[in-house]
Amino acid sequence: MELEGKRIIILAENMYNEHELWYPYYRLREAGAEVTLVGSGSSDSYKGKTGMPVKVDTSAERISFADYHGIVIPGGYAPDFMRRYPAMVNLVKKLFEQGRVVAAICHAGWMLCSADILKGRTVTCFFAIKDDMIHAGARYIDQEVVVDRNLITSRKPDDLPAFMRAVITALQQGPQ
Repeated sequence: MELEGKRIIILAENMYNEHELWYPYYRLREAGAEVTLVGSGSSDSYKGKTGMPVKVDTSAERISFADYHGIVIPGGYAPDFMRRYPAMVNLVKKLFEQGRVVAAICHAGWMLCSADILKGRTVTCFFAIKDDMIHAGARYIDQEVVVDRNLITSRKPDDLPAFMRAVITALQQGPQ
């Protein structure tokens, strides 16, 4: 299994996009990774945009970023809730600074803006938040997946296959 021994975080909050959380969750597990679902701490479970619940393993305050190889941030409207919790934002920032894989799809770019990690980086995202990404210092391109060293971004659920191929490849290569 290509990701055996790798530990990955997937963030969760209310209004997450079900496809963008569950597709990475099962794809990473299928590849042999240990996946930890991490919430803001406001609850032990969260509802997706269509009402599908996800029970988290722990909260961002209880996570030691040093124990993980990467993080996946799903979109939906959850990132707008996530970024209200300093522990969640700090987790993204610390993993990024350590060269670990930080992967964001769709509206998850909001978390990258709040973590202040976009200056000089090339990214993509859901078109409605591209101005936010640009104002945070990123160079925006409209393509299904963009890899800029340890930062991986994608636009929408249709891009999930390419997004996850890039995430798995980056996790195999290690910190950047």
